[in-house]
Amino acid sequence: MQSSHAAAAVSSAFDDPNLIAYGGLEPVVRLAERCGLPALAGEHIRLPVSKDGTGAFPAAKLMSLVGGMAAGADSIEDMDRLRHGAMGRLFCGVRAPSTLGSFLRSFTHGHVKQLHAVARRFLPELARHTPLLPGADQAAYVDIDDTIRRTYLSSAEVEAP
Repeated sequence: MQSSHAAAAVSSAFDDPNLIAYGGLEPVVRLAERCGLPALAGEHIRLPVSKDGTGAFPAAKLMSLVGGMAAGADSIEDMDRLRHGAMGRLFCGVRAPSTLGSFLRSFTHGHVKQLHAVARRFLPELARHTPLLPGADQAAYVDIDDTIRRTYLSSAEVEAP
């Protein structure tokens, strides 16, 4: 079956001040906070001070970016999805898309390395708070190519019974 008429334009507005479109975002943000992401960002990200304030409050800007990406934003314009409905009552400190774009444009290679330092410290905390793989502390060998080869455990990897 096929429609015989094409819609000229379709638009929708999410303007009810009591609704939250991304309700699943709240536990994600709480988990990131519990694992220390804002503190790590504040500690390791050092952007130069500028007149427009792009380097100020890196933790709030990073958390806004993480929240937007978790809500499905794939561009700076999409970061505006965190600023409608009752999102302002659920989250504080959400930055405007233009502010986040200026923040990201101020990054150099060295600043990206600072983000890497944050991620390197955040990931173990995230793993500690979300036990998704029981037994992950044990050795596992995964064959991801088509080469057939014997695999041996070293003496250091073999536990005595």
